[in-house]
Amino acid sequence: MKTDSHVQFEIPFGKKAISANFCGGSISSDGGLVLLRQVDKELHLTKRLALCVKDTRDQSKVRQRVEDMLIQRIFGIACGYEDCNDHDTLRSDPMLKVSADRGPESGEDLASQPTLSRLENSLGPRELYRMEEVMLALFISGHRKSPPSRIVIDADATDDPAHGQQEFEYFHGFYGCHCYLPLLVYLSADDGEQELVAAVLRPGNVHAGHRLVPVLSRIVGKLKEAFPEAELVFRGDAGMAKPEVYDYLEGERLHYLISLPKNDVLLRVGEAFLLDARTIYEETGEKVRRFGEFYYGAKTWSHERRVIVKAEVLPKGENPRFLLTNLAGDPQALYEEYVDRGDVENRIKELKGDLLSGRTSCHSFLAN
Repeated sequence: MKTDSHVQFEIPFGKKAISANFCGGSISSDGGLVLLRQVDKELHLTKRLALCVKDTRDQSKVRQRVEDMLIQRIFGIACGYEDCNDHDTLRSDPMLKVSADRGPESGEDLASQPTLSRLENSLGPRELYRMEEVMLALFISGHRKSPPSRIVIDADATDDPAHGQQEFEYFHGFYGCHCYLPLLVYLSADDGEQELVAAVLRPGNVHAGHRLVPVLSRIVGKLKEAFPEAELVFRGDAGMAKPEVYDYLEGERLHYLISLPKNDVLLRVGEAFLLDARTIYEETGEKVRRFGEFYYGAKTWSHERRVIVKAEVLPKGENPRFLLTNLAGDPQALYEEYVDRGDVENRIKELKGDLLSGRTSCHSFLAN
């Protein structure tokens, strides 16, 4: 016999009844939050982010602290709950409540979806700017004890598809969809670990290098102050190939490795290197790569700059590539150092796939 969520078993002997129910009690499938909370306590990440938010609410009536709401939202995303609506149920999750230092059963439930939405829509540009400063401060504090001799700055743009009527989402021809075009900046010290220090949401109709110089200037200034002896090297794909970027980097005495988009002049000058690779390929039938260099100056540049050329011939065809740099050294070694920036694509996949950064479904641009 079944009554609501209970099942009563009828047995032909004995005086004791056997019943089962499916209530489950106070359980959670997110035990990993305990570990995540311990990391957060060591980094003081959510506490630092909360201090960036100006809370204008009447504090005598506040039941949900900003820090608790950030813990709830950030930890929820880390567990795969990217939608704010999920918190109508998650607010009672015992492990999420423990993460906010509340009793799993006795503690008050966390914030509701409307309360979290109000928080997200209340933030302004200054608060978002201060939050990004926290990410950079985490990188700096993590390397204070052992100052790096070299810091590599990798910047990249990626698509963030939009499916509604979000502010400043536009159709992007390269990606073939309506989207935002966030700018992401990662830093890696001597250990090679790539750490995200800036994620700037931008409209979907801008150039890949839009606002790169202002973002870099903030980062570079802090890095020079913290690590005055460190060599700073910037790497970027062809989307970052803009004269104002080269001028800024040289003015700040930074080294750089930036891919150049192909044009008729570069192809013409690089033809001599490609001819050599083509000849060897015709003799061997195997993939050939040859490296060289020359100086080149576009009309919009203030002066000529060093260009590394990779002349590659494959069974599928020819693949010449050009790389702008002010670093000294062997062309092939410099090109391979540039290619290492491809690992940033894996960090971006983690951000989008594992941390669901593409959940920018709010109408307001700043809320997203």
